[in-house]
Amino acid sequence: MKTLYIECEMGAAGDMLTAALLDLVTDKEEMIEKMNSIGLDGVHMHVHEVQRCGISGLHVDVHIHGEIEGEHMHEHHHEHRHHDHSHEHIHDETHAHTHEHGHEHHHEHHTLSDVHRIIYKLNVSENVKEHATAIYKLIAQAEAKAHNMPITNIHFHEVGTMDAIADIVNVCMLIEAIAPDRIVCSPVCTGSGTVKCAHGILPVPAPATAYLLEEIPSYAGNIRTELCTPTGAAILKHYVSEFGSRPVMKTKKTGYGMGTKEFEQANCVRVFLGEEEGSCDEIYELCCNIDDMTGEELGFAMNCLFDAGARDVFMTPLTMKKSRPGVLLSVICDRTKKEEMVRMIMKHTTTLGIREYRCSRYVMKREVEEEETVVGVITRKRASGYGTIKEKYEYEDLAKFAREKGISLFELKKRLK
Repeated sequence: MKTLYIECEMGAAGDMLTAALLDLVTDKEEMIEKMNSIGLDGVHMHVHEVQRCGISGLHVDVHIHGEIEGEHMHEHHHEHRHHDHSHEHIHDETHAHTHEHGHEHHHEHHTLSDVHRIIYKLNVSENVKEHATAIYKLIAQAEAKAHNMPITNIHFHEVGTMDAIADIVNVCMLIEAIAPDRIVCSPVCTGSGTVKCAHGILPVPAPATAYLLEEIPSYAGNIRTELCTPTGAAILKHYVSEFGSRPVMKTKKTGYGMGTKEFEQANCVRVFLGEEEGSCDEIYELCCNIDDMTGEELGFAMNCLFDAGARDVFMTPLTMKKSRPGVLLSVICDRTKKEEMVRMIMKHTTTLGIREYRCSRYVMKREVEEEETVVGVITRKRASGYGTIKEKYEYEDLAKFAREKGISLFELKKRLK
């Protein structure tokens, strides 16, 4: 399985993700030419090789009509864009000010529908267009939620819009070219402290970024500045299927996307592209001791937990206080199912408390295929990884043919060898 792992120990931004993914591409010049030919008027991407803390990587500047993207923007990633609403027009950090009556300059603003129209006119594949519009919609939804207003009232400043479209479309093009089967990401470092923007001084992560990172593992880290931008957070939220530690895989290429500022720690997004032999994911084990339920009641609770999406449910005999016989109920589930499993355990058992354990789990790659055998078509399960291959037939298929032929499972398995 071709896996892309994104390491965000210094946050994530559109330009850094673009540079890191571009570093994985074999023919970089050809890819840069494609990204500069998508049809964004006045927008041109420049790529440089730079060093941060002795590490070489790529840095991307997006020029808008000759001006470097975010040349006067704040702090770290220079791409925190804002919107306008009511009678106030709020710009990205390049031109942060409010309009007054009689102001000589006019700046065009775009709604989300305008952005979608711009993207769908670009010289890119339909796949890239669909992913790019979905990412921009996430940003607009987060801004709308942060300012408690309808998404239709969100307006993006023209320069900031072109910057963000370039970053988002470039990332979508690169992921299409790399074509990973799975994208995994580390927990995201957001930075801490405050950031000055058109609305005033905001906490880090900024409100829109915080909404985008909901349900995504993140942490502040030790650097007091904004490390994760709304664009970076939206890209990760859209593409990443799993957040956690780097899976066991044979790495083929490593890419470095460098930020603008220098810190004690290398300011980069690092990406790994490789083949997984298996995978390592995060699961939860929920446990409780029970000594006042019948076997039928426990069996009913077990079935309800399986129906609700538990990966496994099992019971271990215990001797509890006053020598009462009891069971240890254990429920294995994904992070996304944990809260639901807690509610189900409380509902269907007599327990008053549940213990929680977070576990890393090594998993082999699994495949299922149908095989023509001497007795008929039987499903075969195959697991591979960590230098091992395991195969077995589906029990229900074996039982079906054993019953039809009036023989034991042992005899049936002999015939299949």
